[in-house]
Amino acid sequence: MDKALQTMIDNMPSKTGKSLAEWGAILKAKGFEKHGQAVKFLKVEHGVTHGFANTIVTLSKNDQSGPDDLLVNQYKGKENLKPIYEKLISEIEKFGTDITNTPTKGSVSIIRKRQFALIKPATKTRIDLGLKIKGKLAGGRLEHSGPFGTMCTHRVQLTSVEDVTTDVISWLREAYDTSV
Repeated sequence: MDKALQTMIDNMPSKTGKSLAEWGAILKAKGFEKHGQAVKFLKVEHGVTHGFANTIVTLSKNDQSGPDDLLVNQYKGKENLKPIYEKLISEIEKFGTDITNTPTKGSVSIIRKRQFALIKPATKTRIDLGLKIKGKLAGGRLEHSGPFGTMCTHRVQLTSVEDVTTDVISWLREAYDTSV
């Protein structure tokens, strides 16, 4: 399991008042159909921060998949893309210890105080890296957000580890720096 995610789970009782299992039981009793409804419930009714709420809902899904299972499933049939993901995570971890990686069924949200990047295996041959860098003009490889909509402001398409260039790392760092 990602060490930042494990730390978040370990800190959950002191930061939110309940363990992951306790939150999971509450969400199961409520029976929310949509992810966003459950996140809103935790934030509004229980005062849980967005990062914790999103993580709780993601990890409490009915299928009980853990973060490792979610990640494995994302790259089933797309194993050739996993080294790109690993390179991105390796570079992101150099930015600081205040980063949480939250896997979902189809992507991994990279969160500081709020999401600043999203890694999604979009096709069998491409990862879409979503970035949130407000006020930055798109151009060249740094495209408009495209399919990410408002979750991100920009997108970079990556098809090999070599595509994780100094420019890409610089844009990731800029997104991280502005996510406070």
